[in-house]
Amino acid sequence: MALTRDFKQTVVERVQRDPAFGQALFDEALTLMLGGEPDAARLMLRELINSTVGFEALAAHTDKPAKSLHRMFSAKGNPSMNNLTAVVRALRDDLQLSVAVVSKPLPGAYSRAANHSRAVKERLRAKHVFESATFAAPAAPAPKRRTRSVA
Repeated sequence: MALTRDFKQTVVERVQRDPAFGQALFDEALTLMLGGEPDAARLMLRELINSTVGFEALAAHTDKPAKSLHRMFSAKGNPSMNNLTAVVRALRDDLQLSVAVVSKPLPGAYSRAANHSRAVKERLRAKHVFESATFAAPAAPAPKRRTRSVA
């Protein structure tokens, strides 16, 4: 018979021994949740709950029955947004973490904000080059906009 260790017990011991590991689990669970993988996020949160506060203490902290919390974070669980945020808040407090979300455009994806930012930078760069030129060019009049009156 091979010598093996229980996965759950290994996670519990590692989180208790290394708080950075608990933080990494929390971070990964939130990343999975925001990345569209709720099943994996829910199971990872379950492992984190087991290895930190425990379901009984979490039930007291969130005012939810422990059995309901067990069901919410089971493989087929479906926690509501209110319950999920209460649990994330409780875990955040227990692990003494702050949560910040940073959004970035995907590589190669169209980003209206990035294109807008690029256009603004180009206009500023052109304005800077124009103003720093040694010659004085007369300012061009602004083009007139055509407006159509609606009757």
